[in-house]
Amino acid sequence: MADELAAEDVRNLLDLEPNATCGFVRITYVSPQSIAAGGLPSPFGDGRPVGSALYFMVTPTAPVRLHRIRNDQLYHYYLGDSLEVFLLRNDGSSERVIVGPDLRGGERIQLFIPGNTFHTARVIGRRRWFLGASTEWPGVVPADVEIGEVDDLAAQYPGVSADLRAIAASVGQDGGPV
Repeated sequence: MADELAAEDVRNLLDLEPNATCGFVRITYVSPQSIAAGGLPSPFGDGRPVGSALYFMVTPTAPVRLHRIRNDQLYHYYLGDSLEVFLLRNDGSSERVIVGPDLRGGERIQLFIPGNTFHTARVIGRRRWFLGASTEWPGVVPADVEIGEVDDLAAQYPGVSADLRAIAASVGQDGGPV
């Protein structure tokens, strides 16, 4: 049945909305439990939900825009094509990881992204869409998200600079998120 779904079908069925960083998104969970102000180290000193989760869909014109969140997060593969993720680590190293269904081919169905790791991603494959989820802890609030400056990060990570620029160039085209 998943092979019969188009990206638009999935977006409609799951009520996904355009998002500034992650293609199309719907927040599915924000913990009703909170960690009180002062209960976490800086920069979370003002308190946070214990955790949060969301669905996200990536298409060629709605990739994961270059960004980082302060929080640790875990990507999960659900349906569709694979997702090529570029991680820009704080130590100056970078890594390219494929999240998708081809376990024999080395793809992962989960990917841990440490807090404060800039990352971007694009869909690869024949269906032209990826459906996944992200869970975060502590839960994310808008102040935790930072959009990356492509030129600055491309200079710091020359091994993936062409990919960073190509993904950034596709943001906002053909009705995708801006």
